[in-house]
Amino acid sequence: MLKSLDLSQVMVIDIETVPQYASFNDVPPHLQELWELKTHFQRSSDQSAEEFYEKAGILAEFGKIICISLGIFSYQDKAYSLRIKSIYGDDEKEILEQFAMLLEKQVPTLMFCAHNGKEFDYPYLCRRLLINGIEIPSQLQISGKKPWEVNHLDTMELWKFGDYKHYTSLNLLAAILNIPTPKDDIDGSQVRQVYYEEQNLDRIVTYCQKDVVTTAQVLLKFKGMDIISAENITIVA
Repeated sequence: MLKSLDLSQVMVIDIETVPQYASFNDVPPHLQELWELKTHFQRSSDQSAEEFYEKAGILAEFGKIICISLGIFSYQDKAYSLRIKSIYGDDEKEILEQFAMLLEKQVPTLMFCAHNGKEFDYPYLCRRLLINGIEIPSQLQISGKKPWEVNHLDTMELWKFGDYKHYTSLNLLAAILNIPTPKDDIDGSQVRQVYYEEQNLDRIVTYCQKDVVTTAQVLLKFKGMDIISAENITIVA
């Protein structure tokens, strides 16, 4: 499938998420109780629900999306280029509405590509769209479809080669495939802190965009192609 994959019909995607509230004390009491129940088996025996709340962003029931970055391939002058657009802000509903409107302009057969997208990005987006009362775009709908009819690529799944237990981070995969990645960036565990404590959303957007670039380059490697040069990568407003 990858050999015949038309990159012009692929949208590379990455999302950044944070807890819905800045601290556990800000969470409504009934949701505090539900958080404690939800995370009971995820926490260590000496870790309280309050201490574990900094990880709330990874669960769609208790987190929110603050950035969606999208990458589109194009081909000209015998070389591929990548255009990246980000939708971001403090208002999750507004972000998701813009995202859904953007997808309305795309063909229904558009294929998404993300790293660990099938376990995180795609279901998280669907859950938050539903919670915010926004219709799930056709490109994200999987109900009633056969596995081969779902247009969702996952670079981590491609690297598994059928091994369901194997997890490989995007940074590690990029390193072993000799894909250059920035060394001066934050990592996913710092997003909550940068958002709530530093209040530096621009820094998070940059991090999200760089993950889109890296995922796109990994996909090219899987296709046996050269990666895209820096001068052919553009950030658009």
